[in-house]
Amino acid sequence: MRWTLLPATSFRLHAARWDALRASGPAAPVLDSRFLAALLDAFGGGAELLALCEDDAGPVAAALLAPQGKGRWATFQPAQAPVGPWIQRPGLDTDALLAGLVRALPGCALLAGLTQCDPFLLPRPGGAGADYIDTARITIDRAFDAWWESRGKNLRANLRKQRNRLAAAGTATRLEVWRDAGHMAQAVADYGRLESTGWKGRAGTAVGAGNDQERFYRAMLEAFCAEGRGSVVRYFFGAELVAMDLCIEEGDCIVILKTAYDERVPAQYSPALLMREEACRGLFEAGGIRRIEFYGKVMEWHTRWTDEIRTMYHLNHYRWPVLARLQAWRRRGGTNS
Repeated sequence: MRWTLLPATSFRLHAARWDALRASGPAAPVLDSRFLAALLDAFGGGAELLALCEDDAGPVAAALLAPQGKGRWATFQPAQAPVGPWIQRPGLDTDALLAGLVRALPGCALLAGLTQCDPFLLPRPGGAGADYIDTARITIDRAFDAWWESRGKNLRANLRKQRNRLAAAGTATRLEVWRDAGHMAQAVADYGRLESTGWKGRAGTAVGAGNDQERFYRAMLEAFCAEGRGSVVRYFFGAELVAMDLCIEEGDCIVILKTAYDERVPAQYSPALLMREEACRGLFEAGGIRRIEFYGKVMEWHTRWTDEIRTMYHLNHYRWPVLARLQAWRRRGGTNS
């Protein structure tokens, strides 16, 4: 097997090969070439590399890499990417692939790191690596009413109470789903306005007109929607837009990339959770989707919606084993105890 390193600016030229290799594993829309190309356009610094590994039968592994300092490389990992961009043919030895990669990297590289690995997509090799975060999913394997009955009594009662309170006040709720690429500019603008009502707006990190996040989400969603694989869920109290989800799909999987709600809504209401109940019902009843992925760190509310929790991880490969032992020694505080 041989590694070839190319400027990541050439990524689109190799997108078909990337997606063909990715298709050999589980559906992973966050590793789709359209998602990654939009990431590079918005957040790439110009030094990123596309690494391709091939044998006589074709590609066996690929990655987008970014320099992390002298002698160190890791998967390209902007905050908007939930999973590090590494793909490989199922069943291959990840450590052996990394050993070849670190030798191929420029400047006598000392380290190649895979960040934010999903064990569902890339099984964790022999317990190696470092824990990153716990993340959650919902598997659709029964009718919605049976699944909803399995959720906590408090969750169901709380949302029912909120709906009754809204009805008593004469406030109708409405859920709509936008899937047209031509609507994505407006959708992302609306999302930014919702996100700006909360702490991200105060911190200056919300999606905003003309910023890198706005450019990324608009371009990425337009690309997915052009193929019928993107959606924006919009939820209303009366005429007021109060919550939104940005989503992408592939095969039997949908990923909820971002959720925002209007934090000016009175505290007795949970517009994002009310939206989530109705959106889940729609996915259960439509058929086709079998995995709802949240990614991101598990929050308390996730545990009320699902019991399916798994631990994502980081994986480092050092050029020489002594470097790995030295790093482990440093993590222990430089002692032999």
